[in-house]
Amino acid sequence: MTSETEPRKIMTKPLPQILDEIENSIKMADDAANSARQAAEEARKAGEKAAQEAARVAAQAIAKLEHKVDNVTQLAELLEMAIKEGVGALEKRLSQE
Repeated sequence: MTSETEPRKIMTKPLPQILDEIENSIKMADDAANSARQAAEEARKAGEKAAQEAARVAAQAIAKLEHKVDNVTQLAELLEMAIKEGVGALEKRLSQE
């Protein structure tokens, strides 16, 4: 609580000084807002770059996996053909006996 004998700060400072302090506070707030906007923009760009890199790496991994799947499919088809040939040869041999 302020005693009645103590003058308030606003009553002891000249108006130009108070206005200068307000102007300085506004400039500092504006500078802080600009810095925050700049940091947000940099963070957005970094996030976009990271997302692009992740997409690129994922596409490479998918391409490698697709290549391996193709190889496995070809091997499975060859194995199926070999088994059919083997079964056919066994059936032919058993039917001759």
